[in-house]
This record gives sequence, structure tokens and C-alpha cells, in this order.
Amino acid sequence: MRILVTNDDGIDSEGIHVLARAVAAHGEVTVIAPDREFSGAAASLGVLNEMRPEVRRCEVAGAHEAWTVSGPPALCVLFAGLGVFGPPFDLVVAGINPGINVGRSVYHSGTVGAALTARTRGIPAVAVSQAVEGYGIEGQGWDDMLKGMHWESAAAAASAVTGALAGSGVPVPVLVNLNVPNLPLDEMAGWQRTILGRVPPRVISEARLDPHEGRPGSYKVVMEWGDAVSLPDGTDGGAVERNLISLSLLGHLTDIDSTPDSSAEESAYPALAAALDSLFAAP
Repeated sequence: MRILVTNDDGIDSEGIHVLARAVAAHGEVTVIAPDREFSGAAASLGVLNEMRPEVRRCEVAGAHEAWTVSGPPALCVLFAGLGVFGPPFDLVVAGINPGINVGRSVYHSGTVGAALTARTRGIPAVAVSQAVEGYGIEGQGWDDMLKGMHWESAAAAASAVTGALAGSGVPVPVLVNLNVPNLPLDEMAGWQRTILGRVPPRVISEARLDPHEGRPGSYKVVMEWGDAVSLPDGTDGGAVERNLISLSLLGHLTDIDSTPDSSAEESAYPALAAALDSLFAAP
């Protein structure tokens, strides 16, 4: 089993190092991650005909190999799919993102974007994100929010799901979106299969232009953050608010006249459910 681990926060993010060590129990891990921050990059690749991507070797504990790419996470996955980093990968795991990717933030998340890129290339994928202080803004967390992160909790959930996918023989690729409360596992209420909510628990509420002094015609954009809101039960964000791990199975984009085929997701679900149940089973 060859497992590609990537993220959108860059190779220096603590989350990717914890994740690589956790999923190494299920196969040979290669880390291929951006060389810097690419949060909010979604599934973007960049302007390929103008880019000069640079790839460098690095070291990550638990990984068989580790590389950085001077581009977004989806580009890391694309290059891997094209054979730049050796034989094909069997699974892609993206994260651990500081800040939950729920509701509309999945459209903008580089973590989810990497997983989407994997699935479009025929590879099952897991996106894993963890709540931060104040829930973050639109799925992102900043340094002052990364207080007391329980990275090992999200890593344990990711490892359980990775093991389930590795052993379940899924017929076609699936995309699992995991969002984990920032708590020790024994303080969580369990887990829940969820639907995609409409909004994250905290959003950008207002943006305005402020002139730059001494620079006529030049402005900066000032953003204001809204207060955290309570989200409905059964949604991805609502589950995390209730101290539950959220498991969402994200389907393919289809046109309005198509009937989505969810057979792969439903085939994989029993193994995923059993794996997460095991995290909360009494010793």
C-alpha cells in the first residue's frame, strides 16, 4: 500500500508530521507537500505554462520519502499521479488542517482540493481537519488559534479511516471528509455520519476598502469576522460543535439531470463506521 500524505499548510505544519506518523501503520508513506502556506487554494494547480515548479527532498519522521513542491497541494497530487514520485499511489490522505473544513469552506479548502484531485485521478482520498480555538474563520486557523491542539486525536481518526479503506477493497474511489473536535478522544461524544452544511461555524461577515495613505487610487481590504454560530444537528459543522467526529462522504459533481451514483460510498461505509466505532469502544 503506497500512501501519499499532503496538506495545504506547508511542510512545516505540525499537523502533517503527526499525520504521516499515524498512517505509516497502514503502508509506505510518501509526503509530498507545498513548500509554504497554500490554505484556501482549493483544487487549483496554478498557471502551468508559466510556472517553474521546484521539487526538493526533505525529511519527515515516519515517511519513506518526503518532498516539497513550490505549488499548491492539488499540484502535488497531480505530479504524483503523473509518476513524478514513482509508482502509482493507492491512497491520498490530506491534513491535518488546523480549522474544520465544513459547509461552504470545502469549496475553498486546499486540504479537500487535494483529496478531490486524487479522486478525479482514480485514487481514494481522505481529508482530515481539526477544530481550533474559536472554530477559525471559513475553515482556516491562524497561529493565535493553535493553542493546545490535540493533533493525536485527528491523527487517530485519520489512521482508523485509512486502515478501513486500505482493507475494504473499495471498487471505485471515494472521498472521506473528516472533521475532528479539538479534544482528547476520551472527552468526545463519539462520531456521526453527516451531511454537508451550508456555512462554517464562523464566517467573514464584512469586507470594505480602506485607502492607503499617500497612495491615491490604492486600497487595502479590511475584513471583519462574525461571531461563532450554532449549526444544525446532523451537519458536519454541527457534529463538531457537539463534540462529535464528523464523517462526510463527498460525491462527484454532476449536472442537474444526472442521478448521482453513490454505490462506492455505500460500499465503503460499513468498514469506515466499524473503524470509527473502534476508537470509542470500551477497553
